[in-house]
Amino acid sequence: MRDFGIEKITVYPASLFLNLENLAAHRGYDLDNLRNALMVKERSVTPTWEDSVTMAVNAVAQLQLTDQERQSVELLIVGTETGVDHEKSISSWVHNFCKLPSHCRNFELKSACYAGTAALRMAIFSLMSQEKVSKALVVTTDMSLIGIGEPYEYILGGGATALLLSDQADFLKISHDQAGVYAHEVTDVIRPLPWLETGDSELSLLSYMDSLHGSYQDFVELSGTDQNFDERFDFNVYHMPFSGISYRAHRAMLQARGRSTRSEIEGSFNSKVKPSLMYPQRIGGTYGGCVFTALLSLVANAHNITPGQRIGIFSYGSGSCAEYYTATVGDRASQIAKRAGIDKLLDNRLEVTVAAYEAIERQRTEQIKSGNFIPDLTFPERCYESQYEGKKKLVLRTIANYYRHYAWS
Repeated sequence: MRDFGIEKITVYPASLFLNLENLAAHRGYDLDNLRNALMVKERSVTPTWEDSVTMAVNAVAQLQLTDQERQSVELLIVGTETGVDHEKSISSWVHNFCKLPSHCRNFELKSACYAGTAALRMAIFSLMSQEKVSKALVVTTDMSLIGIGEPYEYILGGGATALLLSDQADFLKISHDQAGVYAHEVTDVIRPLPWLETGDSELSLLSYMDSLHGSYQDFVELSGTDQNFDERFDFNVYHMPFSGISYRAHRAMLQARGRSTRSEIEGSFNSKVKPSLMYPQRIGGTYGGCVFTALLSLVANAHNITPGQRIGIFSYGSGSCAEYYTATVGDRASQIAKRAGIDKLLDNRLEVTVAAYEAIERQRTEQIKSGNFIPDLTFPERCYESQYEGKKKLVLRTIANYYRHYAWS
């Protein structure tokens, strides 16, 4: 049987960032909580000439697909909770601007932050069902809505991920027969309006933890063995709306299995989980793509990672559906992570002040609400010239009577 999984992967972290310690100082927020509980450092900020469409396309562009690879893509799934239209799929724009073949089936999928994993699963099952060799493209694209002055402001962010899936699983081989699922209805975090994100953070945390234990229990029952959790996996990746939740999740899993001392927990966390935080700490919440951002971070930053090692992965989406599944490190995983160059992309972003960040967020809310909008390419100053001009990124030019018009920078 052929192995299927991730052949190529990248993260598009947007072009601006806000230093969260500066924001905390401005708001009078507890720096100790920021650093040690939330474990966040920066967040990506999206200028008004970008949206979930442009980020998706720009993420795929970073994969640098060859003409042969493009022609082999027969399925494109875009997972998002930041759709720009209730009918037209973001995938239609991605299909067009990324020059995918006309026989490529494409659609948009919504299932809160579980959308990325749902798309991954669906794409791999599709590839497995075919006798001929083809590839699939999974894209996640999301951004936080305005949260100025809110308690959850420090965990917001945005970005896109792009995964090329095939039977050449050079980055990660995804296990197709061992996946535990836990689903239950809960109204924890919702977007009742395109410009409104709200919910009950305490309920969401409880649902997250219930889903973690429930999906892993289902995983154990399917696999037919209950090995020691800390010995079963070489590394662990958790759904990460903010980096600090991964420590709470890992601690809960260890404590439930008798590992309760602080040294045991921190030792396991530092070696098996912490490398996956490096990129999320600098990008913020990426919703459906956060698991993939964490996976790329893990491979890029875990110095002892080698082909064949096993990773336990937990994905959660509000509402809710969760899945616990596994992957094994591919033969060229480290080279692929290095080639993605995420550290350079993060370092090359332009820093914005708190005042500029607040102004951008208000302008972006206006963009989301408006049927007619022209982005101001002069604000923030130097951003368009340094980050976009001549760099062949897709940008939003205008919204005219609700019709969106895009062009290459």
